[in-house]
Amino acid sequence: MSNSYSIRSTKIGNSAGFRLPAEFYREHPQFVNADGWIEVLSSDTAILRIVPQWSDEEDTEDSVMMRLFLDFAMTEALKNNTLQPYTTEMSEAARELIGGVELDDELLEDGEVC
Repeated sequence: MSNSYSIRSTKIGNSAGFRLPAEFYREHPQFVNADGWIEVLSSDTAILRIVPQWSDEEDTEDSVMMRLFLDFAMTEALKNNTLQPYTTEMSEAARELIGGVELDDELLEDGEVC
């Protein structure tokens, strides 16, 4: 799910901002009235993170922990501008690496599967 949208710089009161097209909000209504932040990666690249506001109070401890983990993972991935796309070649190499591997369903003493 990767769509690109053109944005324009605009003056908002005494500040400056970016205007997102209506198409963006039609296709992604979860971002209406959402907050976020922008992180500058290099002199000509920035990444925008928009955090949707969920109305049905789904902020369970698990989802909060997952968001914290994903935020950490994203921050680490963006360090030193070394983020690379996952390619078909990488996928094929991983499949070759684990090809023929079989897992044993051994039971531990307390009945858990390892």
